[in-house]
Amino acid sequence: MKLFLIFFTLMCVRDTESQFKHHETELLECSEKNKEFTHEDDGDELFYADFEKKKVVMMLPPFADSYYFPKQYEFAEANMPICQQNLKVFTEDFKGQPVPQDAPQSSVYPKENMELGSENMLICHFTRFFPPPVTVRWTKNSVDVTEQSTLSRYYLNKDKTYNQFSHLPFTPQEGDVYTCTVEHEALETPDTKTWEVDVELPSVGPSVFCGVGLAVGLLGVATGTFFLVKGNRCN
Repeated sequence: MKLFLIFFTLMCVRDTESQFKHHETELLECSEKNKEFTHEDDGDELFYADFEKKKVVMMLPPFADSYYFPKQYEFAEANMPICQQNLKVFTEDFKGQPVPQDAPQSSVYPKENMELGSENMLICHFTRFFPPPVTVRWTKNSVDVTEQSTLSRYYLNKDKTYNQFSHLPFTPQEGDVYTCTVEHEALETPDTKTWEVDVELPSVGPSVFCGVGLAVGLLGVATGTFFLVKGNRCN
């Protein structure tokens, strides 16, 4: 079992004029191979540390007030050895004790409205799981295409479980079948969700009824005109 350590730092700031409380949360996560650092304000993510690119990624939209302090990335990096050292300590203290487990709930859907032959993105979303990690596999028509997919970082839910996304670029063709298989230690068997390229043909019913109605209408006009002409001749 891979161990995963999480630290929360909660800060409550009171605005003396409006008397509103704002909660800032720093989330520090580490395992034997993975590490994450995020900063939130009232549940909204402000930034996270990208340890591969060695920089901080701001999550606020362009119109929002900027949130920046010097050495943000260096601060996140400096906390990782502390997290990993504490992980070793807790590993010994909690050895043999059961770890709470929540199985992921998965779904698959396209990013954009689907059109045959147009590039799109399939999204496999798995949520409410604990602890990380989750293993994801993709297939197209029973052929493994996992290498073509990407995997997002973990996102924390309010109940302290996690959710995560896997993305697979694809060009829909009629009859193609895709699967996303999620594996997690809380699942007895892997959870596989299937998505098929199934384009509905336009219904011919409305056109038929419209055509019949038009024909009946024209027939009625012709019949009325015929009797009108006959009547005039009789007079």
